[in-house]
Amino acid sequence: MLSPDAARETAQSLVERARKAGADAADAVYVGGSSRSVQVRMGALEDVSSSEGEEIGLRVFRGSRSASVASSALAPDALTALVERALAMAGEAPEDAWAGLAPADLLLREAPDDFDTFDATHVDPAALKARALAAEAAALAVPRVSNSSGSGASASESIMALATSGGFAASSRSSGHGVSASVVAGEAGALQRDYDYDSARFLADLEDAATIGRRAGVRAAARLDPVKLVPGRMAVLFDPRVATSLLGHLAGAITGSSIARKTSFLQDKFGTRIFAAGITIRDDPHRRRGLRSRAFDGEGLPTSARNLIDDGVLTTWLADSAAARQLGIGPTGHAVRGTSGAPGAGPGNLYLEAGARSREDLLAAYPRAILVTELIGMGVNGLTGDYSRGAAGFLVEHGEIVGPVSEITIAANLIEMFATLEPASDLTLRRGIDSPTILIPEMTVAAA
Repeated sequence: MLSPDAARETAQSLVERARKAGADAADAVYVGGSSRSVQVRMGALEDVSSSEGEEIGLRVFRGSRSASVASSALAPDALTALVERALAMAGEAPEDAWAGLAPADLLLREAPDDFDTFDATHVDPAALKARALAAEAAALAVPRVSNSSGSGASASESIMALATSGGFAASSRSSGHGVSASVVAGEAGALQRDYDYDSARFLADLEDAATIGRRAGVRAAARLDPVKLVPGRMAVLFDPRVATSLLGHLAGAITGSSIARKTSFLQDKFGTRIFAAGITIRDDPHRRRGLRSRAFDGEGLPTSARNLIDDGVLTTWLADSAAARQLGIGPTGHAVRGTSGAPGAGPGNLYLEAGARSREDLLAAYPRAILVTELIGMGVNGLTGDYSRGAAGFLVEHGEIVGPVSEITIAANLIEMFATLEPASDLTLRRGIDSPTILIPEMTVAAA
């Protein structure tokens, strides 16, 4: 794996090679990473792994034709062959009037901030094993937990560099630490599984392994002895760990490519109120130590914090340069990409701002409700917004949990869900997408 400076220089050199070989424009992306992980089960070591890899991708333009290629070989002759292959492919590609690099005058020109995304702390396999064992032991100590599906701990480091013929060249470095536990509660014929995990840029920010394990055990045990559910229309609350999926559906629906192709249920909603007044959904790629923090996007444009939903109103699309041209707008600094293919678009650190009422208040807001803690399947229609997913969680009556429910289906339409949802006050910013508990006043709930 190259150093950040060497990665940037390699990407720049590849772009220069492509230009000299006849490309009208080009960009190159280098991605390198290393990781170490340990898995344990029932107190015994199950797996130890260590990996390191790197890849570089080149995109070239010949007029309105373009092609992308990638290689894990970085030797000079391999890069020469990469350029030749890319140019040959571009010559045979169809024309695309919207394709092209980001406008040169919009590129980030100052030295990018790293937003404190790299932790130099080295973690050896022995420390990872100890962390995984601590998580599993805490989970198995919870009453009625009977087995383990495994616990793990990991540490990783990655380097990314981007260079374009428009004059941009920069690199970034990031680290990651993680711990997880998954356990089974109950006896044969009445088993339930659940899990917990945490991830952070810095080891010092990672939750205690025993806390993670204990929470996994408590969650699994709480799912035992399910109660019978009478189906119907009722309030549904989404626990924070599944509420983030609703933000994911929003982000997918407002990407420039979805809007340009007219395949989004929010197609005609720009500038209109699609959430209740007072609702704010913010994208903050500049959060210190954020899991999705970045100074520049996948095309070299500067990123910035902004409200995607402001006082309930949809304020922007998430557009890379190609989609922006098709829509007649400017690129929004949300381009994301790998080493192969053209950029897409996506948010940075996305979150729904906390509401005024507590989780307990929302649980007690209706005589009968379902608290969803797990979602199953992908029954979401991105064109119409129709929403139907398998779920598990708890039946709540008058603010009190009556018992767990499983094998249920919840259904509605995302347009209606967005318009009526209420966030609780329990927001915690820890992941790439964060949400407090969310209340949807009415959904159809049925036995699966």
